[in-house]
Amino acid sequence: MASEIELKLDLTPEAAQALLSSGLLPAEPAVSDLRAIYFDTPEEELHAAGFSLRIRRTGDQRIQTVKAAGEGAASLFVRPEWEQSVESDVPVLDDTTPVKALLGERARALRPVFEVAVTRMTWLVSWREAQIELVLDRGEIVAGDRRTPVCEIELELKSGDPAALFSYARGVAAEAPLRPGVLSKAERGYRLLGPAFSSAPAEPVLLSQDMDVERAFRVVAGACLRQFRLNEMLFGRGDVEVVHQARVALRRLRSALAAFAPVVTDDALGHLKDELRWLAGVLGAVRDLDVLIPEQRDAAARAALEQARREAFERATDALALPRAQALMLDLSEWLACGDWHHRPSLAEMRAMPLRDFAIAALDRLRRKVKRQGRDLAGLDDGARHRVRKDAKKLRYAAEFFASLFQGRKQRRRYGDFIEALKTLQDALGVLNDRANTSRHLAEAGLFPEEMPQKKGVDEAEILKVAVEAHDAFCDARRFWR
Repeated sequence: MASEIELKLDLTPEAAQALLSSGLLPAEPAVSDLRAIYFDTPEEELHAAGFSLRIRRTGDQRIQTVKAAGEGAASLFVRPEWEQSVESDVPVLDDTTPVKALLGERARALRPVFEVAVTRMTWLVSWREAQIELVLDRGEIVAGDRRTPVCEIELELKSGDPAALFSYARGVAAEAPLRPGVLSKAERGYRLLGPAFSSAPAEPVLLSQDMDVERAFRVVAGACLRQFRLNEMLFGRGDVEVVHQARVALRRLRSALAAFAPVVTDDALGHLKDELRWLAGVLGAVRDLDVLIPEQRDAAARAALEQARREAFERATDALALPRAQALMLDLSEWLACGDWHHRPSLAEMRAMPLRDFAIAALDRLRRKVKRQGRDLAGLDDGARHRVRKDAKKLRYAAEFFASLFQGRKQRRRYGDFIEALKTLQDALGVLNDRANTSRHLAEAGLFPEEMPQKKGVDEAEILKVAVEAHDAFCDARRFWR
């Protein structure tokens, strides 16, 4: 069993050609045509277990590889793999790989499910005292009558500091726009087997008791970045849910930074938080209008708001294409992999805490904040109530991050009750926040609220009463982590 560390980067065919013409790459590359067949059962049992099995053919040579799903942060994958030479396109299932033990008799049901065919160009790069293998793959993945193009770079560290991967990636980005990749070829192939994805909701975060705090944070933050990138890849469709889920991903990441603040605070954190706030704000301008438009019954108001939404979406699309957004994704990936927070002596005690103890302390701290700030909810102004709502969201996301550490029967029941109490509080505060922002959005669209028909429904005093009761219920809810 060996381990590999690589940085995967997505780019367009035009960007790949620009890179090849840039003069940045050394000498002539090694070029090969690769064909890989991926195998699974009809029920995709290997994939469900977090493994992939392929046979790759280069010329007359065939290599069988079994890979386990990695826990890397964002595009930095660290995963075990098992390789061996084989004579044909039929998998060898013996005790040298985990496949036989995983599937048992079901191993007989393995069959080809998709193929990957690419032209691979490989360079060995010396960069900042590191040796990096750069691989450019261009081709396609085919599953039955469905196919998807492949154009990606992989930077694999052969020796030296992992930070060199990101330093070199920035040099590549200066020549060819790129984004951190979050889907392996295997994942992309499996996606061809199912229905087309319309958006990417948050995936479950599974932490284990034996993880240290650093590793847990990398898993949590990596899941958030993955969710963002998956939705960014679909952003051009303009779909309401894609915008929403991309924004949720950024909120979850910012919540992870709050939950793990005692461990990850360093000189780079402030800049990263500022950039995340900027990007979240750009997406938020679109999302706010998506929430407001369905509430408008007046045709003129709806048309004006839809035009404002188109303009906000265009600004968001332009922002995502900026070098600033591209740099943020690389900066975050580098910071997760090898940021100063990993080594700061002042954070050593917190890094050494058992993960479960750290989670208890983090959840207690975030809960106290929501409880304290919402104590006089009826007397707060709109801005203060909005801050309570944001802190409640941070607590809810943190609870979701750490939930897998508290899986006793009583803890699971309390978790459901606790999340429901938080959700009710968030919903009530959300209605109040939407009402507070309606006038501003209408004015920005060239409309005046007093000229618009008022929507019938519960008045603000009644909603505020619901919010106060929800906060009381939240304070009374049993803590699932205790």
